Amino acid sequence: MAARRLAVLCVLVAGLCQVWSSGQVDQDDLNQTVLYPWRRKSSGGLSRVKRDWIIPPIRVSENSKQVPENLVQIKSDKVFTGEVIYKLEGPGVDQDPKNLFEIDDKTGWIRSMMPLDREKYRSFTLKAFALSPSGERLENPSTIEILVLDQNDNRPKFSQKEFAGAVAEFSVPGTSVMSVTATDADDPTTDNAMLSYSIIGQESIPPLRINKTMFGINNETGAIYTRDVGIDWEVVKGFRLKVLVADMSGMGLTSEAHAIINVNDINNNRPRFSPDQYIMSAVENKVGFVIGWVNATDKDEPGTGNWQAKYTITKGDSSGNFDIHTDPGTNQGILSVIKALDFESQTEHTLTLTVENVNPLSIKAPNDPMSIATVVVNVANENEAPRFNKDPIEIVVPESVAPGTLLASNIAYDPDNAKLRYDIPRDPEGWLIIDAETGEIKARRSFSVRSPHVKNNIYTAVIRVTDTDSGGISTTASLVISLRETNDFPPQLFPLMGTVCSEAGRGTPGLVLTAVDEDLAPHAEPFTFDLPIEVSANWTIMQVNETHAMLHPLVELETGEYVVTVLVTDSGSPSLTASAQVNVSVCSCGKDSDCKSESAAVTSNQVGVSFIALLVVMASIALLLMLLLLAVAVGNCRRHHMKKGQGLLVGESDDDIRDNVLNYDEQGGGEEDENAFNIDLLRNPADVGPLPASFYPPVTGIPRGNQPLRRDYPDNLPSPSYPRKPPADPTDIEDFINDGLEVADHDPNVPPYDTALIYDYEGDGSLAGSLSSIASASSDGDQDYDYLNDWGPRFKKLANMYDPR
Repeated sequence: MAARRLAVLCVLVAGLCQVWSSGQVDQDDLNQTVLYPWRRKSSGGLSRVKRDWIIPPIRVSENSKQVPENLVQIKSDKVFTGEVIYKLEGPGVDQDPKNLFEIDDKTGWIRSMMPLDREKYRSFTLKAFALSPSGERLENPSTIEILVLDQNDNRPKFSQKEFAGAVAEFSVPGTSVMSVTATDADDPTTDNAMLSYSIIGQESIPPLRINKTMFGINNETGAIYTRDVGIDWEVVKGFRLKVLVADMSGMGLTSEAHAIINVNDINNNRPRFSPDQYIMSAVENKVGFVIGWVNATDKDEPGTGNWQAKYTITKGDSSGNFDIHTDPGTNQGILSVIKALDFESQTEHTLTLTVENVNPLSIKAPNDPMSIATVVVNVANENEAPRFNKDPIEIVVPESVAPGTLLASNIAYDPDNAKLRYDIPRDPEGWLIIDAETGEIKARRSFSVRSPHVKNNIYTAVIRVTDTDSGGISTTASLVISLRETNDFPPQLFPLMGTVCSEAGRGTPGLVLTAVDEDLAPHAEPFTFDLPIEVSANWTIMQVNETHAMLHPLVELETGEYVVTVLVTDSGSPSLTASAQVNVSVCSCGKDSDCKSESAAVTSNQVGVSFIALLVVMASIALLLMLLLLAVAVGNCRRHHMKKGQGLLVGESDDDIRDNVLNYDEQGGGEEDENAFNIDLLRNPADVGPLPASFYPPVTGIPRGNQPLRRDYPDNLPSPSYPRKPPADPTDIEDFINDGLEVADHDPNVPPYDTALIYDYEGDGSLAGSLSSIASASSDGDQDYDYLNDWGPRFKKLANMYDPR
């Protein structure tokens, strides 16, 4: 009620302040501008700032039974000028959770409609509005905050029903063991959520082993620790504690839980042999079998490293015949033989054993001595198998060993001194023979490193020895023979034929020779090449590298076939030399040092023309023949075409009618026109032979050769079609030629053929006189030759001839 009265008082004070401020006289414009800049109107004058509602937070207790309950009343100063309608919005009114609050639209009272729960909603922020009956907003909306006050309506809860922890035995007081935790849904800033922990019960596992209080707890944090000494794993294996938590600092609501504390064992007990004396027996010559078990006990926790035993043989096994290991299930020591015993050398073995744990002993353990046990092992005698002195038996011999050579002897013996019998169960090449009584191994025949049963120069066989006592026990061993390579094969020279140039001393290449050797290194390359004395007079051989040499003539030889003896020697010890007859074809070479003689190139082998090169030569010859045939065919076609052209010019008649064509339009174009025309067709047919093919124009009608361009037509214009139909009668030849001249006059790509009127033959019986101005009837005196001097140096001589001055 006091809060509501305070809210009403604040609203009344705010209204009085607004009325008082409206009656005051405004200060001058300058002071208002400086002191209250936010009151400036848009027109430059001052305006009064409206006051917002300022309502402090409203506190409401959760779980209130007095509902509905008035919380606060709001009032607008517009109530004095007209009717005001109040509205409320926000969570708890028109938003989820809805219908928790409402407002009286006439009086402005805000009230709660149902009990509130702080654990769900700790506060509400609402907006209050003052509206006119028409819905116009009269005041700025006011924010109203409602805080829900907490009540102690939630018990504290442990995070687990049962907590687990562990503590090592013999831990000192104050040792941290574990922690328990709890939560409370009430307000953590109040006493409603202030928790306090306590231990209200203790039970040992097994029960009734320890009755005193062994653990304490921090009432604020829930940390559990040891309070007393005497936690022994051999006595108690764990504890069950009942833990209580209460809110209101221990005075409020409570909850219970359990804490299970396991006691962890430490290695504070040594293992002990039980018993500590053992007698066992073992058969000689057997390995990998168990001869007995030894037992040890330990008070520590089974299955852990504090309990697991580790056995050691400390005395009596200097030869390493025995081994002992632990059975993980029973923790017993298993004694076995890992190296064959020999009855003849020792009939009894006395072993001293010790035992300890896998984990090191704790410093809290009693200072007891290590447990010791004694084991006596009796060795039983039995028939032993023969034994080889070495296994494998290794022998190193040359591959060319002579048959009957002794390879090995005294290879085996029998521990029981029995008589032995030897044989060879495996000898893939049959190279070996063995004496059945003495065991001497000899070579049956020579070896070869090229055998498929020889790998990396090593040949392996199997030798077996059997005693003659009852049962006939046998033993086998490997015979490993390392074969040394010997120089068995001389080198072989190749190629045995080739070609060289007859010109000596010109740097021409010789015949390259090489060799192969069936032996392996170091009895093969490098090879040495040489010539006999009788051959070295005309020939020489030069070493190129370790496997090749080059044969050269010393003097210039005639072309032909020569037989040259060449010696080749390998690098074996001792070395082997072979001689070979090399057929050498000597031929004359060109500038590129190639043999000119095709027969020598064909007969040469390895060094001569290769098969691919021969194919290339033959293909080139075939191509040349095809080009030659094509040229002949083209020539025939051109001759046939020329004959047709001659028929067009002279017709089918045998009479020469060219001397009748005597009508000319011009006298010639000078020296420039002479280079542009071929006038062989106008010569006497009886004086000249067939015309060259280059004279005849191609199908397009344009003559061959570099023709001068015309100056009166643009370049590269299409040519007109020339007449090609031969005249039906020889008398029509004049019309045919005139048609051709007319077409040539209009051809932009060739000079005008009708100006080619300079002839050296004008036909038989012509009545026309000479057209040359030099041979004219006029006298020299009537001519003016000064213009010849302007034509250049080439016409100077002509000007001197005709100028009388």
